[in-house]
Amino acid sequence: MKKSLLDGAAHAVLSGFLIIVPIYLAVLLLLKAMDTVGHLVHPITLLLPDWFPGERLLALLLVLLVCYLVGIALRTATGRDIGERIERKVLDRIPGYSILRSLTHQMAGESGEKGWKPALAEIEEALVPAFIIEEFEDGRYTVFVPSIPTPFVGTVYILERERVHPVNVPFARALQVVTRWGSGAKGLEMAMREASGAPLR
Repeated sequence: MKKSLLDGAAHAVLSGFLIIVPIYLAVLLLLKAMDTVGHLVHPITLLLPDWFPGERLLALLLVLLVCYLVGIALRTATGRDIGERIERKVLDRIPGYSILRSLTHQMAGESGEKGWKPALAEIEEALVPAFIIEEFEDGRYTVFVPSIPTPFVGTVYILERERVHPVNVPFARALQVVTRWGSGAKGLEMAMREASGAPLR
């Protein structure tokens, strides 16, 4: 009983850690960037009233503008090439970056992103919400079965094709099923039956 409680507590801590840390790092980097560019906008803030938080506001706007311009540049052929080189040589070596990038693309609805395709997997005698991570040359799948209600903690399986049923639903919708303790799983099963041509219940 005691070991079970400790395992549950450790799982809860890990789940919270995986959610909080990326958010914390993003906020930390934003604040650091604002501090860096704050010196650039300081002369402009001298023209504003003392009560107005001009330096912080202008720094935030400048950081967002730079992010916007970089995003626009990455949509060009040259920008994409440079971005891919940076990802391969620098960013992909950062632990966790690849998975966060993939999830961000999936949440943005970019269908061209490989991996993390919603599916229902046959585990023992049940169908469970899962995500296809990769496909083997012989047709098998690597699937990730998330733990309820934490979508980024779970178990990885290598399953035969017959035991994995891709479902044509948005990534965000499949993610909601996990975070809502399975609510909405009926929609995943209906999507699976529609894809296979089986009669709907």
